[in-house]
Amino acid sequence: MSMEQTWRWYGPSDPVTLSDIQQAGAAGIVTALHEIPIGEVWSSKALEERKDIIEFDRSKNPPKKRGLTWSVVESVHVHEDIKLGKPSRDKWIENYKQNIKNIGKIGVKTICYNFMPVVDWTRTNLSLELEDGARALDFNMEEFATFDIYILRRKNAGKDYSKEILEVAKQKFQSMSDEQRYVLQKNIIAGLPGGHEGYTLEEFQAKLDEYKNIDVKKYRENLAYFLKAIIPVAEEAGVKMAVHPDDPPIPLFGLPRIVSTEKDLAYMLNIYDSIYNGFTMCTGSFAVRPENDIIGMIERYGNKLNFVHLRNIRRYGKDSFHEASHLRGNVDMFNVIAAILKEQKKRHAANRQDEIIPMRADHGHTILDDLKKKTNPGYSAIGLLRGMAELRGLEMGIERSGIIYG
Repeated sequence: MSMEQTWRWYGPSDPVTLSDIQQAGAAGIVTALHEIPIGEVWSSKALEERKDIIEFDRSKNPPKKRGLTWSVVESVHVHEDIKLGKPSRDKWIENYKQNIKNIGKIGVKTICYNFMPVVDWTRTNLSLELEDGARALDFNMEEFATFDIYILRRKNAGKDYSKEILEVAKQKFQSMSDEQRYVLQKNIIAGLPGGHEGYTLEEFQAKLDEYKNIDVKKYRENLAYFLKAIIPVAEEAGVKMAVHPDDPPIPLFGLPRIVSTEKDLAYMLNIYDSIYNGFTMCTGSFAVRPENDIIGMIERYGNKLNFVHLRNIRRYGKDSFHEASHLRGNVDMFNVIAAILKEQKKRHAANRQDEIIPMRADHGHTILDDLKKKTNPGYSAIGLLRGMAELRGLEMGIERSGIIYG
């Protein structure tokens, strides 16, 4: 009863091809219509065309089935007007509902989304060199503070950091060249794969200013308004929603973050009690906060676990981390996978139609020949192949050991 093995694909322009993914042994594709502006409706025609590309190699005569299916949409981004609770949000929510319906019609059963304000997943270094020469994604709080205080110059930003971080940030800024400052800025706000479009400093500050009167309480109310509108549509369409946790799950730029802890997750899942109002267990995101009991969260909320991102991180310093190899980091991947397999066993016993949970290896290192190529940060072919192979072997070992049947 293995999990469904999927792979993140960024569409026809992705340097990792569908053929590469097929050879890596994945069965499902996780993708989106990234070319459509946030908030707009994805037409049935566009969805069908993308599904056809995934499932058929039409360069062959006759066309050949690839052996791949479109398993998860990641992401249908939530328009900022919805997050801000603006009067225009109802228009964008109606578009979102239509997207859910259209996605359900082509047979995709899961949508991964997030409710992070302004910024999507955030890193300060997209190519940190590790001891073995591999390259990894990195979030360094001191570098982030350097950007926030001295490059962005956000008003009163210094109040959000400790005295120690303020001292280091000042020293870092003074020692950085103009090129280094630009690269740091670009890494944080110029856009990442699957995230929002990039911003200039002025545009970014304007986006932040829109949230000046929105605290955690108000932001949760805006999430509740959104979920109460869309989940009945998702139930009818047979599409399970899977919120992704904040990445990283800590306050950034003074913005509200409301999917960072187990308490946050419980609140969000209780807004509308349905397996269609579920979550993505991103082990790397939740693990940034040591107090997050990932295995316990899977055990307690597993009935609403709709998607899994398996990745590992290595914490260092205060709120800093880099992406580790999938089996070597702060995440107890053995017991994480065992807990997920136990949840699948429960679903099988309950005759649930969604007993098999889709998973994907996330944020692999850049290694070997990919070091010489241009790839999407965190999504090089060989690094993810290594991660998938490690996770696949661990899963098989757990299944064969019989511990999930004890």
